[in-house]
Amino acid sequence: MAKKRIAILTGSGISAESGLSTFRDNDGLWEKYRIEEVATPEAWRQNPQMVLDFYNARFAQLREVEPNRAHLFLAALEDRYDVQIITQNVDDLHERGGSSNILHLHGSLTTCRCEYDASYIAPMPENGLELGQLSPKKYQLRPNIVWFGEMVPAIADAEPIVRNADMLIVIGTSLNVYPAAGLAYITRENCPIVLVDPSPISFASTKPFHHIQKPATEAIEELDSILSNTFK
Repeated sequence: MAKKRIAILTGSGISAESGLSTFRDNDGLWEKYRIEEVATPEAWRQNPQMVLDFYNARFAQLREVEPNRAHLFLAALEDRYDVQIITQNVDDLHERGGSSNILHLHGSLTTCRCEYDASYIAPMPENGLELGQLSPKKYQLRPNIVWFGEMVPAIADAEPIVRNADMLIVIGTSLNVYPAAGLAYITRENCPIVLVDPSPISFASTKPFHHIQKPATEAIEELDSILSNTFK
């Protein structure tokens, strides 16, 4: 019998439990910068050194944290289900946690790309990027991150995954950031939706869903029970 298909949409909440700050946090890297200064194409054009400093710091911080219990749990689900993770996060904690199928909607801190040719992607240098490091086409390398104001091309790959899923699990995201939030509204009829997030609901949903109002690492047992009872 074919394994049930589980689509999992993750956001910054799951990584925050490993110690990575989010841009909504009141401390950490984001407090030192305005989003407009480091996470937009305009910022890159106006002050590329500041942008590189910011992402190099985030890349360095990434090596100081480890996957948490929630990451490991999602990887273990592959023994029972056909699991596809769609993440808004730019870290590599899902990879290091053991998950096999991961689609990064917003890019990755562990890679860089050509400034003018998005098809050229390379591993991030060990010490981060510097001005003057060029692609084969002699353009500056930049972080492989989808900045605010840029298109999210991977959303086209995410949509069929969600449409064909037997269950959608949303973890650590408020479902207020589009286009990723829109994925929760394109599931098949009668496809169960589970939202794992400690915050109260702050959006109007046109689809029923089960809300586990806990951090991801504390929701594992309840989530596992829902999966087992749904797919007996």
